[in-house]
Amino acid sequence: MFKKIVVSYVLLTFFSQISIFAQCAMCKAVVENGDESMAEGVNDGIAYLMIFPYLLIGVLFYSIYKYKKKQKN
Repeated sequence: MFKKIVVSYVLLTFFSQISIFAQCAMCKAVVENGDESMAEGVNDGIAYLMIFPYLLIGVLFYSIYKYKKKQKN
C-alpha cells in the first residue's frame, strides 16, 4: 500500500502541468527591462535548477528505504 502511494505521488508530481514562476529580486529587475522571451527563459532556468535538490533528496530517501528493507530480510 505504501509503495503505491509513493509511486502515485511521484508520478503526479512529475506529470503535473503547473507553471512555476519564481525569480529573485536581481533576476526580476533584469527581466523587467528585457523582452518576454528572455523572461520565460529565466523562469525556465530557475525551475530547471530547482529540480535537482528535490531529485537528490528523493534518491537519498529511496536509498535509505532500500537499505532498511534489505536489513529487515
